[in-house]
Amino acid sequence: MDVVDFLIDEEVTVLNAMEQLDKVAKKVLFVINEGRFVATVTDGDIRRWILRKGNLDAKVKEIANYNPKFLYAEEKAKAKEYMKKYSVEALPILDKERNIVSVILWNDEQIESKKNLDIPVVIMAGGQGTRLHPYTKILPKPLIPIGEIPIAEHIMNRFNKFGCKEFYLILNHKKNTVKAYFSDIEKSYSVNYVEEEKPLGTGGGLGLLKGKIVSTFILSNCDILIEEDYEKIYKYHKKMNNLITMVCSLKNIKIPYGVIEINDKGEIENIKEKPELVYFVNTGMYFAEPKIIEELEENRSVEFPDIIKKYKSKGERIGVYPISENSWMDMGQFDEMEKMKRRLEKDE
Repeated sequence: MDVVDFLIDEEVTVLNAMEQLDKVAKKVLFVINEGRFVATVTDGDIRRWILRKGNLDAKVKEIANYNPKFLYAEEKAKAKEYMKKYSVEALPILDKERNIVSVILWNDEQIESKKNLDIPVVIMAGGQGTRLHPYTKILPKPLIPIGEIPIAEHIMNRFNKFGCKEFYLILNHKKNTVKAYFSDIEKSYSVNYVEEEKPLGTGGGLGLLKGKIVSTFILSNCDILIEEDYEKIYKYHKKMNNLITMVCSLKNIKIPYGVIEINDKGEIENIKEKPELVYFVNTGMYFAEPKIIEELEENRSVEFPDIIKKYKSKGERIGVYPISENSWMDMGQFDEMEKMKRRLEKDE
């Protein structure tokens, strides 16, 4: 990685900045004007802009922080202490003309602060995984290996790094195989099993947890990994006083053809050559309050998006926490599963 990978001109769009943040994977870019460092833009800046319904075609200069953290070259020895103090992901080192001469990256082992997100995590692990046949004819989806360990164990290990110690697996398909695996491995967290007698959808199984979860909890599908700071999402959820916060990912869909718009006379109105569509999509992870569990009918099949619609119609606060496309890994299809394997092998 080179310094130039972190640089972005203040005149480019917010969407361009999001794409570049995905590439550098360090959550911060350094904004330049005529080659000189003037500001920073972070994933948090972009997230706040999106939540204010800001236009993704706006210029970076509209959202950048023009009071950024940096050190001059002669102060470089203070960098580690400075990064600890301000929780800086990447620190630019400048010469006297404010040109960036180097970037010091956050050292995870030495200056990562301890995470204390001790809330329960519910993982929907009872589906048949039909999109992953024939693998799931032999193994239940939570035990499909990604590298050397199953996807469900990857998910729990990631939550555990943030302080989560209590997990609930809602089981149905091949439930005994799942229970046998997690009963046999060494782990620094507890795994509790909730067994459906019949399929209850992505939300109905929560009704089996009445009286067991009495605090804010996380609900996750068993085939996704989210590379984000879960503690930040939790704090946002509580700050906004949401009943449910849905974690949503940016999704770029590039149409490889010219798209034709036709008017009511059957004539061509407009031609868009290979347009790019941008949406925010549901990743399958939610932060939610226990009220949802207590008010569910037991043994009634319901999808979690339908639960969201019900509470939204009642005026409850339903929020969104946007993340970048690169922060979401979904193994629900074979090509995406291979991408996840490559990503995790690279991280290791």
